[in-house]
Amino acid sequence: MKSATFGLSRRALLSVMAAAAAVVSFGLGTPAQAADPLKVSAIYTVPVEQQWVSRIHKALNAAKDRGEISYEFSENVANTDYERVMREYAENGSNLIVGEVFGVERAARKVAAQYPETAFLMGSSFAPEADNFSVFDNFIHEPSYLVGMAAGAATKSNKIGMVGGFAIPEVNRLMHAFMEGAKSVNPDVEFMVTFINSWYDPPKAKEAAFAMIDKGADIMYAERFGVSDAAKERGILAVGNVIDTAADYPGTILGSALWHMEATIDHAIAAVKAGEFKAEDYGKFSYMEHGGGSVVLDAALLPEGTVADVEAKEAEILGGTFSVTVNDEEPKSSM
Repeated sequence: MKSATFGLSRRALLSVMAAAAAVVSFGLGTPAQAADPLKVSAIYTVPVEQQWVSRIHKALNAAKDRGEISYEFSENVANTDYERVMREYAENGSNLIVGEVFGVERAARKVAAQYPETAFLMGSSFAPEADNFSVFDNFIHEPSYLVGMAAGAATKSNKIGMVGGFAIPEVNRLMHAFMEGAKSVNPDVEFMVTFINSWYDPPKAKEAAFAMIDKGADIMYAERFGVSDAAKERGILAVGNVIDTAADYPGTILGSALWHMEATIDHAIAAVKAGEFKAEDYGKFSYMEHGGGSVVLDAALLPEGTVADVEAKEAEILGGTFSVTVNDEEPKSSM
């Protein structure tokens, strides 16, 4: 009588068993083979060229280039279409879905709850949820403080203009940190603050900047694209945010607070591959101690000694002897 192997030889049986063992799910709680590329999808409501999203896109492409993941994305997704795109990626077997859900929190969390075996890592102002919905944020308040010090030292009119997208915590905390840094070296500096209520409207941001320059601002905080264009045209200085645009505006960008998403993305990929992904707040990975933030300065555009002062304060931050306040309240003009 034949055994339950239905006549398979021992060698054939071992081959079948080995093949079966190699088929390992990437699902939550189940480790995946390190050599298998993770299937990652991303959903962006703006173009990938936009500052904030470009950093996520860059980190995911780096993981793709290392062969750790396959990567597909959708950009310019309307809020009303976000839920549909999320479902399509989940249904198509994505192991990790990345995106920003500001304005679509309820819909995104509903979709995530319906796909408990899929890992979700979303930019959000709110807490993680269930077992599979993790959140991240751009906590680059530390480099924002440092570049604020540089701006406070460089201004001659003691008037700095600040143009932001929306008055949400992710923007507010950076502006407050910048203002605090500027005040720490120049108590006389004043600020003009406005929000254009758009994540991507360079012409509107540029016009807002022109209005501030006309009122005496000699340095512009460029939280949005378009502001540095205005600064360049009027021959004043600007401060970059999230990305370094100095090469595009030579002689204009005195410094930038940079965001690096690699630590956040790499932690998520490792967790999913190990079957250990869980709902957690990834915000800490944007801190300077994790390599999530840095500051770059143009010494040629700054008063002598400024770079040294900034570097000394940076060492205090990294050494844990100085903490930059996280203030999520809407900043207001002081003039």
